[in-house]
Amino acid sequence: MSGAFPTGGPAAGFVDRAQIGRRFSRIAAAYGRGDFLVREIDRRMQERLDYVRIEPTRILDLGCSRGGSLAGLGERYPQAELLGLDLAPAMLQGLTPQRAGWQRWLGLGQGGPLAIAGDAAKLPLKGASTALVWSNLLLHWLDDPLPALAEAHRVLEVGGLLMFSTLGPDTLKELRAAFADGYAHTQRFIDMHDLGDMLVGCGFADPVMDMETLTLTYDDVDSMLGELRAAGSSCAMTARRRGLTGKGPWVEARAAYEAMRRDGKLPATFEIVYGHAWKAAPKQTADGRAIVRFDRLGK
Repeated sequence: MSGAFPTGGPAAGFVDRAQIGRRFSRIAAAYGRGDFLVREIDRRMQERLDYVRIEPTRILDLGCSRGGSLAGLGERYPQAELLGLDLAPAMLQGLTPQRAGWQRWLGLGQGGPLAIAGDAAKLPLKGASTALVWSNLLLHWLDDPLPALAEAHRVLEVGGLLMFSTLGPDTLKELRAAFADGYAHTQRFIDMHDLGDMLVGCGFADPVMDMETLTLTYDDVDSMLGELRAAGSSCAMTARRRGLTGKGPWVEARAAYEAMRRDGKLPATFEIVYGHAWKAAPKQTADGRAIVRFDRLGK
């Protein structure tokens, strides 16, 4: 659940960007042992591409982490140039190698996706230069997803596709409910309807949003927290507790979580939000003048 993060926006300051960068850099080498949920969501996203007509020549993965999505996208679209962007340079060292198009045809050489350490809200790409922008579980790490969505729209060519997943408000609701100390213990998750409004506001056409709920189960709280840490997914909000949690709050939180045990297991809910939208031809110029198109009629 790694990614690149904007520096501003209307909600700037809620997310500790530096903490996220440090955390994902620290776990980068072992990330493949803790990213099972990320890979499962990637698999479900890739299945959705079976119903999309697109032959992209360039694909950008926002928050690519170790490049797990790029491997599948490269197999599906072997002609496409692959770009992976992430906040943590250490994550980019794990991008899956891929031959360039002419090398694949000739059976020569070994290349790889272009690795970009950068910010999803300030993409170092020209406008209308990308056919598919892909983002798996990035947006909930941002102070405000809107700048990143606007940048995705800018770099997409007309007819290009944005496809993303993120986590919704019910994610880790059990963990939030277990604590009553006034601190943040999970990220702040945005409702899918708000994300849909953002897509429209950025100029995307035909946005489609849907969600599903996955419930993982654990033998104990420590196992659940250990998996979150291994995936880099513990809380990085500025309102989190900065020091060690005292014995009292932990005892109370564990007891509250234990009360949620069902059939011998502790649940952890993940609300998975999926979205995709297209970049349509503009209806007006940058200075506000309307664009009128004339199509030649066939004889």
